[in-house]
Amino acid sequence: MTEIQDYIDQHKEEAFELLLELAKIPSPSHQEEKRADFCKAWLEKQGAKGVYIDDVLNVIYPVNCLEDNPLVLFMAHSDIVFPDTEELPLEIKNEKIYCPGIGDNTANIVAVLMTIKYITRHKLKPKNGGLLFVINSCEEGLGNLKGCRKIIENFGNRIKEFYSIDGTSHKIANGAIGSKRYRVEITTEGGHSFGKFGNRNAIAYLASMINTLYTIKVPDNSITSYNVGTISGGTSVNTIAQQAEMLYEIRSDSREALDEMDRHLNAAIDFYRAKGVGVTVDLVGERPCAGEVDPIKQKLLVDKIADAVKNHFNIEPIVEYSSTDCNIPLSLGIPAIAVGCYLGDDAHTREEYLEISSLLPGLRLAFELVLDHFDI
Repeated sequence: MTEIQDYIDQHKEEAFELLLELAKIPSPSHQEEKRADFCKAWLEKQGAKGVYIDDVLNVIYPVNCLEDNPLVLFMAHSDIVFPDTEELPLEIKNEKIYCPGIGDNTANIVAVLMTIKYITRHKLKPKNGGLLFVINSCEEGLGNLKGCRKIIENFGNRIKEFYSIDGTSHKIANGAIGSKRYRVEITTEGGHSFGKFGNRNAIAYLASMINTLYTIKVPDNSITSYNVGTISGGTSVNTIAQQAEMLYEIRSDSREALDEMDRHLNAAIDFYRAKGVGVTVDLVGERPCAGEVDPIKQKLLVDKIADAVKNHFNIEPIVEYSSTDCNIPLSLGIPAIAVGCYLGDDAHTREEYLEISSLLPGLRLAFELVLDHFDI
């Protein structure tokens, strides 16, 4: 293992420069082409053979994925939450790197890429079966886990362990918070604010519906939440709004609780429709809760990663349920875990940063997790 530690130390500057270059490349969900092309070209430059980009912009590197042999999967998502299509701003100050998406999930992509370079250059062979490395699309928001869904659709019955390299190192996601996301639109006749005063106002009815939804008591014996994330509508200050809409989300660790929250929403919708108000509802995103996962295999996975985090970061990681790419394999009973390879904060804000000092232990963590599956 000394040789591997020396290798990581010798290549830490390369990883740092790779991070700075990759972080500036914009990558909104559904528009990850630039990062996908960059990652594929970089891997091929390192000697990786058989790298390809599928039809949903996943970058896939199979290692010994022959016929129907069992697979271990390592995945890091390429998309970030911001819609920018121009180069992202990056700043280094006070031993931190600031950039939208710098940690979530750019640093984790770099950790995966650097491990692939090592196993490729050293021509390592998996201990059992094959390894599938994926820089996947559409993990964030309304990406709706499209990239991961495609991978599970194509390889799911062969995957025995699933690692999502996502988030920071101080948290381990060992379970799935499911969610449903809806676009709810209200329509009325509207009209001139003075001449048609008394006509129904779509904004007023939407506000009333939101107020109704916020009186709901979440189910007991579950971790459940709800949120109205955006509202829009109306035409002008002197127009009775004909249209207004919102994005509404429910989350829970329990399938039964999600179903109960769905019933509350449908009851509110029926109430307003009965008043003659137009209500249109579209399901724009859905993430499943966990299914029946072997508890022993899942605990072994959690314990292994927790020990590795403690070893490299000297911290006790928080183990909790979350909403990640792991939702898809966990819903099908595949042992899955999510952990990141850096320390930082303010993810999903434009002030997001990572601590430069965490990059080296993050690389060591990634190497330990990946190389555990290879003959060394």
